[in-house]
Amino acid sequence: MAAPALRTSPDGEHLIHRLPPVRGRLAADAPLGPMTWFRVGGPAEVLFRPADEEDLAQFLAACPADVPVTVIGVASNLLVRDGGVPGVVIRLGGAFAHVEVEGGLVHAGAGALDLTVAMTAQEAGLAGLEFLSGIPGTIGGAVRMNGGAYGGEVVDVIVEAHGIDRAGGQHRWDRAGLGLSYRHCDVDEAVIFTRAAFRGRPGDKDAIKARIEEIQAARAESQPVRARTGGSTFANPPGNKAWQLIDAAGCRGLSIGGAQMSEKHCNFMLNLGNATAADLENLGEEVRRRVKETSGIELRWEIRRIGLPLDKPEGDAL
Repeated sequence: MAAPALRTSPDGEHLIHRLPPVRGRLAADAPLGPMTWFRVGGPAEVLFRPADEEDLAQFLAACPADVPVTVIGVASNLLVRDGGVPGVVIRLGGAFAHVEVEGGLVHAGAGALDLTVAMTAQEAGLAGLEFLSGIPGTIGGAVRMNGGAYGGEVVDVIVEAHGIDRAGGQHRWDRAGLGLSYRHCDVDEAVIFTRAAFRGRPGDKDAIKARIEEIQAARAESQPVRARTGGSTFANPPGNKAWQLIDAAGCRGLSIGGAQMSEKHCNFMLNLGNATAADLENLGEEVRRRVKETSGIELRWEIRRIGLPLDKPEGDAL
């Protein structure tokens, strides 16, 4: 069932007519499902693709304060609910995907793929960023989540990050100011990260390339990388592995509707082809319930969930 068009104005006027002019692109009732790795979910009331940082800052400064704003990247770790996302969804595209090396620093836009950053560092003979090749997302998400894999985390290599707040103010944070911890960043959730810089160390290009290939092979061996999935569903609780708790609770292969916990790696949810966002979220909540029941541990979602269910009245909290 398709989600109805969203409206925030009581007089029925579409939100897009209340928004300030931009140099980028605005689109009304834009489908989001095809952008996500799960391939599910309703539309954005308005989708905004800013032309550059200044365009984004000016838009946020002039955007009515009552309009919700949500930012997405490549949507690899994102579940968009079936009723769609009220307000403006901002997607950082090509203008935010630059990657360049200056001395021992790799400068990357928030829309750059983590893999691209790792490969650019390799080509420059900079080691230490190989772990990014194991994170299927963009730099903005990696900074926001302190992304990590295969022995490395963003906090280990980041030097600074830049971002724009809801009022259009532009800011810079050094590593300490970001307040990074396990899958967490202290910076206000309303801030949109736009770029970051990472420090590598001199290394042998062939050795760095070999490590990236090793990580890629390990991902393919242990994870359902070719499926409609969203990466790790739950963060690892302190002193535990989420997948082990899920397995012990009997949830490997558990399914609801068209959604299933992967047989290959049971901390990955799969869209078997006909899942709805509700199927996926309900499956995740059932896994959380069973793990809590068997272990006493409450799993925390690592997948970001946005928008409204189909049956949720508009205006309710997301």
